[in-house]
Amino acid sequence: MTTLSRRTLLHFAGAGATAVAAGGVAAAPGAAGRRDVAAGAQARAVAPITAQEHAARLGKVQRLMQQHTVAALLLEAGSSLEYFTGIRWWRSERTTAALIPADGRVVVITPSFEEPSVRESLQVAADVRTWKEDESPFELLAGAFREQAARPGPLAVEGTTRFFIVDHLVRIVGRRANVVPADELVNGCRMIKSAAELALMQAANDITIGALRHVHAAVKAGMSAPEIVNLMNTTTTELGGTPEFCLVLLNQASAFPHGSVKPQRVHPGSVVLIDTGCSVHGYQSDISRSWVVGDPSARQREVWNTVKRGQELALETARVGTPVGAIDRAVREFYEQQGWSRDYALPGLSHRTGHGIGMDVHEAPYLMRNDATPLEAGMCFSDEPGLYIPGEFGIRLEDCWHMTEAGPKTFTPLARSIDQPI
Repeated sequence: MTTLSRRTLLHFAGAGATAVAAGGVAAAPGAAGRRDVAAGAQARAVAPITAQEHAARLGKVQRLMQQHTVAALLLEAGSSLEYFTGIRWWRSERTTAALIPADGRVVVITPSFEEPSVRESLQVAADVRTWKEDESPFELLAGAFREQAARPGPLAVEGTTRFFIVDHLVRIVGRRANVVPADELVNGCRMIKSAAELALMQAANDITIGALRHVHAAVKAGMSAPEIVNLMNTTTTELGGTPEFCLVLLNQASAFPHGSVKPQRVHPGSVVLIDTGCSVHGYQSDISRSWVVGDPSARQREVWNTVKRGQELALETARVGTPVGAIDRAVREFYEQQGWSRDYALPGLSHRTGHGIGMDVHEAPYLMRNDATPLEAGMCFSDEPGLYIPGEFGIRLEDCWHMTEAGPKTFTPLARSIDQPI
């Protein structure tokens, strides 16, 4: 069974609703403006991750495995499999996975009829072992793990790997398969982005902010959320990105961080909150903008300005060596001083201040007050404090940034004001 995140489900739901309403709004070719079209062309010119970088990643994780006395690392199809091997594949009932030994060649397990497709994206030296429809992929995985019998240490399993794969493997191998989490190994590689990864994320963010600029200018009274989603996705594609998700939260629905099922339309005085992102060669953007159609009320302006100050405080707190949780605490303390609720309660900031981002839109570490991970140069995050008032409206502003030795650097400029959000 394929595992879907809440955001993925919302993206699919939005896409379905858009298909019904697609006749209402369409993006004209070139309508995003010359600057944004140029950004799209630049994004298309950014190179994907090379085979040499994939090999370097593999070497790093194997060194970590040796340091931690881990015999092998199990990866199912997904972003970590792509990160280390280049293989771009999806999850289904047919297992595609890789076993990375602490030393030596990777073993890839995949259905026999999928082998040619899997090899198309494989970027590292690997032994590809296939299974037919009436055979067991778990026997192949067990065989690959038994080959590491002389090597001390457990089997580390990547955190999103589905239970049935691990269960079958352990049943076949028996006591030898001492299973441990692979978070320290995988995060130890993926949390620090290379220059090539940062370039891909910059391209994705350039596209998303360009698409948002176009959509902001096009939103008008009478439009529905699905119509705006359609416009956002169409413009993102036009600029060269692959749409990944788009939440359009209108009016009272903006007080729900991930939306409401109740249909909403734009009217004068509406709060429009868009949270959206795309990918370029597998690397993600995640940007949110909030504004008011027509003249904002004093209350709307006040909340917007408070959220913006929280976003600024997050960046002012970020320094190499600082625990990432300190960023969340700094923003939360400021909001509480302004009279908003404590301890993630409403009305107030009910979610973390941000999250790691890279090949997945949500990655470790997280800007959450109890996360003690120290900031390092090369880490990438979202900066997305919000304030939500149930029954009224919510405001969220979000930009992504990466840590440097000199301090945080945003991929996109922060919103200027409620009147000039982009």
